[in-house]
Amino acid sequence: MKVGLYFGTFNPIHIGHIIIANHMAEYSDLDQIWLVVTPHNPFKKKSTLLDNHHRLEMVYLATNAYDKLQPSNIEFNLPQPNYTINTLIHLEEKHPNHEFSLIMGEDNLNGFHKWKNHDVILERYHIYVYPRISNEGIKTPYQNHPKIHKVDAPIMEISSTAIRKAIAEQKNCIPLLTDSVWQYIDEMNFYK
Repeated sequence: MKVGLYFGTFNPIHIGHIIIANHMAEYSDLDQIWLVVTPHNPFKKKSTLLDNHHRLEMVYLATNAYDKLQPSNIEFNLPQPNYTINTLIHLEEKHPNHEFSLIMGEDNLNGFHKWKNHDVILERYHIYVYPRISNEGIKTPYQNHPKIHKVDAPIMEISSTAIRKAIAEQKNCIPLLTDSVWQYIDEMNFYK
């Protein structure tokens, strides 16, 4: 089985994440998309993150209606801060019959050379890239790389940061979330 790994803090998961993940599942050669909830991204402040289990629960609620989308807590038990290469190796050991690929936005691909063992990742794994609004496009050396596949997915400019801010300011952001995720956030009184 070909599995695309869509990493994120999902703080909270929103419809943009679901649209991208579903598009990858339906319009690429990937069989499933696993939304990997990241416990702590070295580039983000931990203080702004909800607890891991709350973010995983929201991903579960958001993906429950989609057969090809699965929440994953694989990184919860790995040493922190974790790096993508460690997760990939761990998943290969745990699921030897699966072929794993990465899913990332164009903006993340352009910073990919800063990732730990990026050369090993690119040598061993395919990367599926979705477009973002920017003037950059995909920079060389990644432009025509055989393991990098640009997928003509919808451009989603929805941000979890903006959603958290809107909730704190008591603005209506319900259309940006699935009903179940909004209900969970509202019941738990998150981001206020």
